[in-house]
Amino acid sequence: MIREKSCGAVIFARRGEDILWLVEHMRKGHTSLCKGHVEHGETEHDTAAREIREETALSVTFLDGFRERIEYSPYEGCMKEVIFFLARADSTEVTAQPEEVSSIQWLSYENALAALTYEDDRRILTAAREYLKSR
Repeated sequence: MIREKSCGAVIFARRGEDILWLVEHMRKGHTSLCKGHVEHGETEHDTAAREIREETALSVTFLDGFRERIEYSPYEGCMKEVIFFLARADSTEVTAQPEEVSSIQWLSYENALAALTYEDDRRILTAAREYLKSR
C-alpha cells in the first residue's frame, strides 16, 4: 500500500462584517480547498504555507488550535492523508497557479459549501467555520 500525505488550509478573509472563503477550481475538474504534497524535510505548516503561496500567491496567518485530518484512496493501492489548518489572508488578491488551478474564488460560506466537490472538503469547511465562530 502506497501512503501519501498532503497539507493545506481552509483560507478565509474578513471583509467588513463578512467572512469570505477561498475555493479553487482545479484543472482536473473538481473544486477544492488549497492543499498539496509534503516535500522531504517539511513540517505540516511548512507544506501548507508553501502550497498556499504556490497555488494562490497569498501569504497567510495560521490560527492556532485548528487541525483536521481526512483520509481517502485517490487510486487503487494508495491511501492519502490530508491535514488541514485554518488560515487568515490579509488580502483577497490572488494569482492562480496555471499548472494546477484554473480559477480561484472568494465565496460566502453557503456558496463555498455548494461549490466544493467532495463531502470531506465540505465537512472541513464547516468545522473551520464553527471553530472561527467559537473564538
